[in-house]
Amino acid sequence: MHHDEAAPALLAHFSDPAAVTRYAEGPPRFVPGFADLHRMTRILLAEQAAQDALVLVLGAGGGLELKALAEAEHRWRFVGIDPAAEMLKLAEQTLGQFNARVQLQQGYVDDAPDGPFDAATCLLTLHFLDVDERRRTAREIHRRLRPGAPFVAAHSSFPQADGERARWLSRYAAYAIASGADPNQANNARAAVEAHLSLLSPEHDAQILREAGFRDVELFFAAFTWRGWVGYA
Repeated sequence: MHHDEAAPALLAHFSDPAAVTRYAEGPPRFVPGFADLHRMTRILLAEQAAQDALVLVLGAGGGLELKALAEAEHRWRFVGIDPAAEMLKLAEQTLGQFNARVQLQQGYVDDAPDGPFDAATCLLTLHFLDVDERRRTAREIHRRLRPGAPFVAAHSSFPQADGERARWLSRYAAYAIASGADPNQANNARAAVEAHLSLLSPEHDAQILREAGFRDVELFFAAFTWRGWVGYA
């Protein structure tokens, strides 16, 4: 996604200092197994990545996955890319002592170094891109990886047939409310997702990764409206 192609309403949310301050409360309430997703991501990357791996983290704002990975793998180094300056400020605060091993950069995939990287992640991010930009972004990630390097992607992905989309979005909001989110906030989030995001079925999302050049694409995470895959460059 290029900077001028981003949905203004979505970027505005991640650029609002007040909203960013509360960001860390959101993912655990809206994403079942949020902390476990980070643990599984680290395990999947570590299967193939070296002990001193250089890892590309696309959509790194907030720093939550960067911190989880850096805590678990003491020799990994990271490049974190995100379009929102306020989110990168939050990532720096979140990382604390781990900042020495992390290079944070504002931008999109085209602004990432060419690498080659030993592994990559893109968590809770690709659903912000339309289908064509999702394809291009996956190709650009693939291009920056060493042969055989693992890539973990996880984002909103669920059945999109008639009637199914509305049912699953209702479950998305209901889970957040059951997890302690304000009902108005949860329902507003549901409406924003429905209005602004080009959501795809899990089968379509997996196919995009294969078309980008990733092999052995496997589903490893499924939780209500969320899916996660691992593939290899």
